Amino acid sequence: METAIPVPERIALYRTMVRIRAFENAAEAASQGGVSAYGQQAAGAAKVRGPLHLSTGQEAVPAGVCAHLAVADYLTSTHRGHGHTLAKGADLVRMMCELFGKACGFNGGKGGSMHIADFSVGMLGANGVVAAGLPIAIGAAHAQKLLRKDAITVCFFGDGAINRGPFLESLNWARVYGLPVLFVCEDNRWSATTASGPMTAGDGASARAQAMDIAATQVDGNDVFAVHAAAGRLVAEVRAGGGPRLLHALTYRVKGHVSVDPAAYRDPAELAAALETDPIAHARALLADSIDTVVLDTIENEAHAEVEAALAAADAAPWPEAAAAFSDVQTTGEGQWT
Repeated sequence: METAIPVPERIALYRTMVRIRAFENAAEAASQGGVSAYGQQAAGAAKVRGPLHLSTGQEAVPAGVCAHLAVADYLTSTHRGHGHTLAKGADLVRMMCELFGKACGFNGGKGGSMHIADFSVGMLGANGVVAAGLPIAIGAAHAQKLLRKDAITVCFFGDGAINRGPFLESLNWARVYGLPVLFVCEDNRWSATTASGPMTAGDGASARAQAMDIAATQVDGNDVFAVHAAAGRLVAEVRAGGGPRLLHALTYRVKGHVSVDPAAYRDPAELAAALETDPIAHARALLADSIDTVVLDTIENEAHAEVEAALAAADAAPWPEAAAAFSDVQTTGEGQWT
């Protein structure tokens, strides 16, 4: 499975993962003191304010899946959406600016980390509500079908989302109407601060999809080459009009629920075992058999330099004008601004 992927594509997958990891590490550092939570008080020096949900350790899933997507394809994300956004092709500098709350961010500094979006590359948005991306993806996929667009929608969600109503409703709608959607469950074993396993009846996302007559594939979510191969097959089936599919990627959430969460509720031995399967280290070990390590080091150095430049650009970028607070506001017709 792995050897079938051409070397340039293998290198590209590695580069995507390394860029995501470098971004997440920098965002994590910039967010310390940015929110009052877990016994910590907000500090004025923090560059990133508010909750910051990291995808550290899950890089193989967005990298492997999004490698098969075109700009015209849609994507919906979770509250842990930095990796998805970067893998879909969003500009790293503008994304950092959005996290910093600056005017040149994707959403003018209003969305921040948890509501990042970039319609120009088909990224329809992260979402702070668990499972909320599922019905949004269904709406996007149904529109694609009605408009006869040659494109698909990919919907990322976590294992905690499968215990919420929108999961059942969305899979049912997708199957009944044969929508061009690929559901991707990033099974990172944790739902906020609670282990998902004890809360989930049955065999999880794959079994529930199959019960609704949706073909599902389970894959090692820490092996980017395995994810790439499985996603490639499923994306091709969806594009060919085969209807919805589900990819169940088993991975692990290395960090706490948010960047300031020390995750003291987790068994340290569990984390130590998970770190042994780090997706970037795993990919590097496989690539080292056929690619000079100097090449891999260069990729990592370039990613770090790119992120450092993005930090500097975001820090220097202007804040939104005060008047911007009155734009992008929905009115219900019950009054007016004074």
